[in-house]
Amino acid sequence: MKLIGSYTSPYVRKISVMLLEKGIDFDFVNDSPWADDTQVPHFNPLGKVPALIADDGEIWFDSPVIAAYLDTLPGGTPLLPADPAAALRVRRLEALADGVTDAAVALVLEKRREADKQDEAWIVRQRGVLNRGLDALEQYAASHRDLNGETLNLADIAVACALGYINFRRVAPNWCVERPTLIALVERLFQRESFARTTPP
Repeated sequence: MKLIGSYTSPYVRKISVMLLEKGIDFDFVNDSPWADDTQVPHFNPLGKVPALIADDGEIWFDSPVIAAYLDTLPGGTPLLPADPAAALRVRRLEALADGVTDAAVALVLEKRREADKQDEAWIVRQRGVLNRGLDALEQYAASHRDLNGETLNLADIAVACALGYINFRRVAPNWCVERPTLIALVERLFQRESFARTTPP
């Protein structure tokens, strides 16, 4: 199994953590979709990472789809509940965490543009998305239902990868203000070997 992606991508990190937690052997191919010589479009026509080449040669792309595929494989720790309704609730929180990540990535890309070309209205909009998403995740984490429970699941991983990216890119330095449950959650998860091994360089 091969995982195509970038060490700094939070979406790739989510899949890397999942593979490590499930004990699935894989080779990591570091390939940034932004590089001039990138091979990513050969694996994903959308030119995005991650892309996963399964042992049978089939290629999977888009991190939620890859995550769903990995949880269908035999063996390893399940990261989605067996009950379909419970699994759907976890997937909803994965989508919320990925949406926070999307907003953070949008802010990073916009800030890379020349100052006079940056769209302030777009920046304000993405900050609003990010903060509303984090507020909602704080509430879910505090409820200990589908997130921040006794058993690690896909929602936990997605949230930790989103917050790890926010910290890495320093998108919202004050995100932790009045969000103590999320702080405690990521501090606990970042101690796991799977997260330590996938920390962005």
